[in-house]
Amino acid sequence: MSADTAGRESSHAVLDIEGMTCASCVARVEKRLQRLDGVHATVNLATESARVEHPAAVSVDDLVQAVGEAGYSARVRAPRGRPQAHPSGAHDAPEEHDDHGAAHDHGAGHQHDVEDVPGRTTLRTRLIWGIVLAAPVVVFGMVPAWQFPGWQWVSLVLTAPVVFWAGWPFHRATFANARHGALTMDTLVTLGTFAAFAWSLWAVLFGSAGRIGIRHDVVLFGPVHDPTSLVYFEVAAAVTVLILLGRYIEQRSRRRAGAALRSLLELGATDVELADGRRVGIEALRVGDEFVVRPGEKIATDGVVVDGAAAVDESMLTGESVPVDVGPGSEVTGGTIASGGRLRVRATSVGDETRLAHLARLVDEAQSGKSRVQRLADRVSAVFVPVVIVVAVLTLVGWIIAGAPVASGFTAAVAVLIIACPCALGLATPIAVLVGTGRGAELGILITGPEALEAAERIDVVLMDKTGTLTEGRMSVASVVTAGGIDRDEALRAAGAVESASEHPIARAIVAAAGAVPPVTDFTGVPGGGVSGSVEGREVTAGSVAFVAQRLGALSAELDAAARAAAASGASVVVVGWDGAARAVIAVADRVRHDAREAVTRLHRTGASVVLVTGDNAGAAAAVASELGIDEVVADVRPEGKLDEVRRRQAAGERVAMVGDGVNDAAALAAADLGIAMGGGTDAAKHASDITLTAGSPRAVAEAIELSRRTLGIIRGNLFWAFAYNVAAVPLAVAGLLNPMVAAAAMAFSSVFVVLNSLRLRSALRPARRSA
Repeated sequence: MSADTAGRESSHAVLDIEGMTCASCVARVEKRLQRLDGVHATVNLATESARVEHPAAVSVDDLVQAVGEAGYSARVRAPRGRPQAHPSGAHDAPEEHDDHGAAHDHGAGHQHDVEDVPGRTTLRTRLIWGIVLAAPVVVFGMVPAWQFPGWQWVSLVLTAPVVFWAGWPFHRATFANARHGALTMDTLVTLGTFAAFAWSLWAVLFGSAGRIGIRHDVVLFGPVHDPTSLVYFEVAAAVTVLILLGRYIEQRSRRRAGAALRSLLELGATDVELADGRRVGIEALRVGDEFVVRPGEKIATDGVVVDGAAAVDESMLTGESVPVDVGPGSEVTGGTIASGGRLRVRATSVGDETRLAHLARLVDEAQSGKSRVQRLADRVSAVFVPVVIVVAVLTLVGWIIAGAPVASGFTAAVAVLIIACPCALGLATPIAVLVGTGRGAELGILITGPEALEAAERIDVVLMDKTGTLTEGRMSVASVVTAGGIDRDEALRAAGAVESASEHPIARAIVAAAGAVPPVTDFTGVPGGGVSGSVEGREVTAGSVAFVAQRLGALSAELDAAARAAAASGASVVVVGWDGAARAVIAVADRVRHDAREAVTRLHRTGASVVLVTGDNAGAAAAVASELGIDEVVADVRPEGKLDEVRRRQAAGERVAMVGDGVNDAAALAAADLGIAMGGGTDAAKHASDITLTAGSPRAVAEAIELSRRTLGIIRGNLFWAFAYNVAAVPLAVAGLLNPMVAAAAMAFSSVFVVLNSLRLRSALRPARRSA
């Protein structure tokens, strides 16, 4: 291979990035990485990571250096294709959370709360201490009756750690952005709090505000006769705490972003029994090794069955509840569960090359595609922040040119910065999300964050999985057809008796339908065929059509027609017979949920089309679609096929919602504009989704979309008024007619309005629920 060829070959790396706080940070990191020749990068704010495709000529050290030059820190994430071994013997390594809420995952560990990480100052810690210290400062500054002699000096001592320590995450982001000539909402927070604190410090040390016994007079409009007698410690402290609260609420909604990958990786086995009897950690397994899988165990990795037979639950891949019978030569997938038999398997893929690791990469890549979501506040602040700074500077200069005292001009400039400080703006989205998600939780609808709300605003098509979403996700007897005058209950009783010795899910469904059954003796079973045994003195056989026909002869025309009809509808067919003839055909299927048709109808009312996307066969899918009034069917698809269907429709300009419940749905859920997971599904599906329906009812899909749209409407109203209150008062501050104390009060009032407006969501969907 030539050096030139080697340089053109692509490699992939994932970087964990610290310090990003908004969409402009994402754009800056992407732009800096892509300056490197041949590099393509996608940065994800939610997971604070970047997926980078780079030529061999560009090393990972070059990538880390580029991120550093953009003003952020990065490190290369270790491969996460399998659980990591820890020398301490602990199963998991804790996540590290920085002040921006980034979660840096060391392998497939469980998620730890932000306060669980020793040795790091978390956002929650800063918020708690900020509230404790700021509360008395606000009371002292706003309530003259509480202004005891020396209160301003106490306020100085309490405010300093709030501004400089609790608010450090904002200031650090401001300085990092300033080095690259960028102005963000963090810039305005820093300027507003520093201006209020610096003015107050100067007034206490060098003005008249430091006199013991002085009190603040509340003057609404007009200039203050002695500006140096006023301090604004309460403004600096309150702004810092309120913005911290908004960031913390936002962080809580973002922390689940990496959980889908952890859930997928946790599906894998942690250790394995080799064919020679040794049990070793999964990381010691190599391609070509043979290992043993006992009934009920997870298959350790992808491989080929060398010996044995079993029924393997592959629902994590196909979403279908009917297990697959495997024997020598069959391919099996790591993470699936074997039952009803012992297997000896030869490993064909390990670590990052397994199908489970591939699914994890699909989810990670799909989530990275959401990094393009732009917050309205970020877009507006790109214009608002520099304008406010220019206005404040011009105010100071204008007052000085007009011959006014510098103190008066500085007072007016400080008022401009304070009235524009984005307290309400910082709360506009998080508070509405908090109330909206709280209301959703009461209704069994868990919404992960603002991205879900934005995505739900305009959905063109809803792709729905079948098993566990529109159906109950478990096997049950759908019909029993008998011949020769045999009673239905008699046929079920005989079949249930002989199937009671089997662990197969279809057998359990028949036993459950039969109720109390007599004991069976002389039981024998053929994997993939059927079972037989002696029940109350007669030999009973139950199994597939071919198995029973081989034992008892061909089925009658009536039973043969029933078996064909059941198979065409997607049901599993079990034939039971005794005394030398087949007696009944039992159809076992996954039953459609009682409210599934209503769910489809309500989705149509939202203006969205509904498509059934399933790994099940075309016959079963068509039968369900016909029963429920679904517009279109896409059947026989694997997890990659569901993901492809989502992307195909997105490429055609459609906004796609995906509804599912299994691991096989995780990548499609993450890639869709709106991912909705059923509450009874797997953790991987829930974590990859934007919305989880804890009640497990498909009817809640339409309700989730409606609640999301209402919440987004409240957010937009909050953002408008957060700016409107402040912008309307800026001219008064420029003219020196607005006391900075009143500016602080107006800022506080805009925050109160945002909270009260958001609380309207607490009554959302009540009429709809009563009529449902």
